[in-house]
Amino acid sequence: MKKFVKFIMSRLFLSIVLIVLQLILVFTLYNRVINDAFWAQLMTYLSVALVLWVIYHKQEPEYIIGWIVLIMIFPLYGGVFYILVGKKPLSFIGRKRTRVFLENYKKGLFNVPAYPLAATIALKDYDKDLSRQSRYISNVSYSPVWANTEVSYYSTGEDFLKGFLKELKRAKKFIFIEFFVLAKGEMWSQVLEILLEKVEEGVKIKILYDDFGSFGRIPGNYDKILQSKGIESKAFNAIKPHLNVRMNYRDHRKICVIDGNVGFTGGLNLADEYINRSIRFGHWKDTAIMLKGEAVWNLTTMFLSMWNFETGATENITKYKPSAKYLTDGFVQPFGDNPLDEIAVAETAYLQIINMAKKYVWITTPYLIINRAMLSALCIAAQSGVDVRIICPMIPDKRQVHEVSRSYYANLIEAGVKVYEYAPGFIHSKMFVSDGKVAIIGTINMDYRSFYLHFECGVVLYGSSVIANIKQDIESTLQVSKRISLKEAKNIQLWRKIMRMILRLFSPLL
Repeated sequence: MKKFVKFIMSRLFLSIVLIVLQLILVFTLYNRVINDAFWAQLMTYLSVALVLWVIYHKQEPEYIIGWIVLIMIFPLYGGVFYILVGKKPLSFIGRKRTRVFLENYKKGLFNVPAYPLAATIALKDYDKDLSRQSRYISNVSYSPVWANTEVSYYSTGEDFLKGFLKELKRAKKFIFIEFFVLAKGEMWSQVLEILLEKVEEGVKIKILYDDFGSFGRIPGNYDKILQSKGIESKAFNAIKPHLNVRMNYRDHRKICVIDGNVGFTGGLNLADEYINRSIRFGHWKDTAIMLKGEAVWNLTTMFLSMWNFETGATENITKYKPSAKYLTDGFVQPFGDNPLDEIAVAETAYLQIINMAKKYVWITTPYLIINRAMLSALCIAAQSGVDVRIICPMIPDKRQVHEVSRSYYANLIEAGVKVYEYAPGFIHSKMFVSDGKVAIIGTINMDYRSFYLHFECGVVLYGSSVIANIKQDIESTLQVSKRISLKEAKNIQLWRKIMRMILRLFSPLL
């Protein structure tokens, strides 16, 4: 009873009720309108106009098709739904804020005493194809490649937490934390305890968390609670109890920067399921990476640009640059992707790795909701003799999304792609590794939301010793994963096939 009372008094329950009431009001009004011939015809014309609007603007084909079908099947409701939540061009104010965000990001990354031209030249000598990929990422996301960086890989959330806490305790000047999920529990309690100690020592701490990702897992005013403890904090894109297209844009990044010299990113959030203290979908398999050295500057700039964008601060970010020297472990290129510039940096980086592969491409992803270009690239690589392997979860966190992922299995397996499901539970790591030369690890799922709607980040490793560690970890994961046969992928009930077709059609809208 106490839990029920707590739930109905929560911000989550209030938001759900208000949104449902808005939907009921909209549907009630349109049910009355549809009985009037004039208004019904007018709304039909409006739906046609909206279809033309969707087609005209620069958007992905799968996204366009989904909205066209929805609007034409439900000319009144589909049109209203698109007006409320569809992806549309930014407003004047939105465009202005975006320009400031991107300009600050670019200025920060390039306004350092020693821009890494030497690393760019050395990478070209190491591998011309990888150098071309690096130049693309640098040119479109303003994220240069660096040397003079040590790299450490964590194959489990439990190992990550040990390293994470150890480095937090060493902080002397500042700690920047940006995560999609912040949740009360054992993991966050250990982190917060150290942060409060560091506040007493005079360490500056900034925390940015996504309001939607943390919704219901911390109090609604948690940023104010942290501020009262001496920690600067902000909830990104705070949830409003009404339908709003801006709510689609979420901060899915996982970044921690310590004193400008140490940086973390990967698939892990600050919640107990990521370290298997709370069992939700079987064993949770996740990974992370730690950088020490010059490449951390990219992560620092990503965080501060987002902080300034969300808070309106105008702090000079160059005073947080790296100050310690570290040995080189290959070439390291942290990069960010965002929904504001209409450039799919992460998706293109994945495609480049697939297209350049000569021996193998191994992938881990919790979601496999891909467009025609990605599907074709994977199939062509496998048909060309490249060893393409993909590991997805066996126990999903979102059943409808898992059904869409499985809808691609047959096409991929027929082309020679080896598809596996992680038998112990849920694999949440997002990794690409290829030919022993290149790998990407970060926050980027293989789905529409990560590629087009979320703020994301990743790290590309070229020639790093960690690449072998990532490959070895995936080999170990394959040992406890079930390979899906073509017969299994095709031999499903008719109703499930129909359901998957429908879900796949509308998956970019979800």
